[in-house]
Amino acid sequence: MFLVSCGNTKSSDNISRDTQKDTQSKKVLVFTKTVGWRHKSIETGVQTFKDFGKTHNLKVTHTEDSLHFVRKSLAQYDAVVFLNTTGNILDTNGQKAFEKYIQNGGSFLEVHSAVDIEYDWPWYGKLVGGYFESHPNNPNLRSAIVQKAQPHPTTKHYDANFTTQDEWYNFKGINPEVHTVLTLDESSYEGGTNGDFHPIAWYHHYNGGKGYYIGGGHDKKKYSEPDFKQELQQALFWCLE
Repeated sequence: MFLVSCGNTKSSDNISRDTQKDTQSKKVLVFTKTVGWRHKSIETGVQTFKDFGKTHNLKVTHTEDSLHFVRKSLAQYDAVVFLNTTGNILDTNGQKAFEKYIQNGGSFLEVHSAVDIEYDWPWYGKLVGGYFESHPNNPNLRSAIVQKAQPHPTTKHYDANFTTQDEWYNFKGINPEVHTVLTLDESSYEGGTNGDFHPIAWYHHYNGGKGYYIGGGHDKKKYSEPDFKQELQQALFWCLE
């Protein structure tokens, strides 16, 4: 299995030129179980990750079966993706298995509503980096200005400030140890409640492994946007280093 060291900041914060070559033969699990609201974009998002697999010789497995979350099964994957999951999706045994996966150097990519799950599992809250609190309604999709908070290979293709549309989450319980790469300018849209500093994408090392959260991805049209697809792909590469 591909292991990640908490102390190796050089390798974790930079994507090498050979990353795409290095993805060959690596395995990715995309998990989309929902208990509650189900995003209509899930199937489109899954296909996006499968396309990444075809392009970069990754073996991408998609499931909504929480029985995959046992230690022997998880150990084969170089990265686990929670794509628009909702609700309490893992039982106690599954939670323990996932904790062990991360503690053994696992990598975790969280997309959009991966923060809207497992509110009674404090370890997960620290790993994911924060929990969903609310979002604007009527309409829930809004244009907003997104700003780079710090340079990072996963967002280098973006301008320093850019406008895009999505369902913008407000967060609670943000882990102060995460490194924010993108923020929202709340003055550019209505419905933001996090104030002057509103993270919308971040990464960190945690409990032996690492995680990256992408706040976008509510609507299926988002997955056809080249810039967003590039963000997803580069975040996955970062997880696979």
